[in-house]
Amino acid sequence: MQLPFEPTFLGFSIPAHLILEYIAFFVAFRYYLYLRKNSKDLISTTNRLSIILGAIVGALIGSRIMGFLEFPFVEFSKNNWVDILNTKTIMGGLFGGLLGVERMKKRIGEKNSSGDLFVFPIIVGISIGRIGCFLSGTNEFTYGTPTALITGINLGDGILRHPVALYEIVFLIFLFMGLKYLQKARTLSPGILFQYFMISYFSFRFVIEFIKPNSFLLLGLSSIQYLCLVCLWYYRKTITGVFKITV
Repeated sequence: MQLPFEPTFLGFSIPAHLILEYIAFFVAFRYYLYLRKNSKDLISTTNRLSIILGAIVGALIGSRIMGFLEFPFVEFSKNNWVDILNTKTIMGGLFGGLLGVERMKKRIGEKNSSGDLFVFPIIVGISIGRIGCFLSGTNEFTYGTPTALITGINLGDGILRHPVALYEIVFLIFLFMGLKYLQKARTLSPGILFQYFMISYFSFRFVIEFIKPNSFLLLGLSSIQYLCLVCLWYYRKTITGVFKITV
């Protein structure tokens, strides 16, 4: 299979990445509904809907802001303003969604933790989306730097590169299994599963950014890496608690 993968049907180009994004949203939401149906949710349906709304708005704003910050010096023109508005990143979506949820919960007076039910649907959704990123090759900024390692793949420009999207899928599979095991093996306090997910994923993304050809760096770090550090600082108490338990 040649990358970027751009199949055609009846003379029309099929946007594989976009289709997989829609599939990711659909599968993740259906999985969330399944988990909620089979769990004892302490949050009412009305408040859940409000929380989801807060997550959507926060994710939309956060993903666009971080998408822009990845390329802050792009030239604004009539020809590329649509592309600029459509630029987004899952990292900004996750952290923006987190802030949106916290804001909404404060507004409606919801005290119960709400994130645990979203963990596994989010992991599944990101994994499906990353398949689309991989199929897009170098058309999407999810490819890695050139490498001589056996994992190097020609993503469309004739250069063997780190398949960052595939690395992330593998990581997410292990993260899914690890969190599932932890959920069954231990009695976790409400909300801690989501915190473990965020800490793990943002730590992984901080490291993986070093093998991406980021064009904009500030003190050697990309905007995504600074967001990762902000997220880890946000969960500093949880991280400190984990170290106390393990030591």
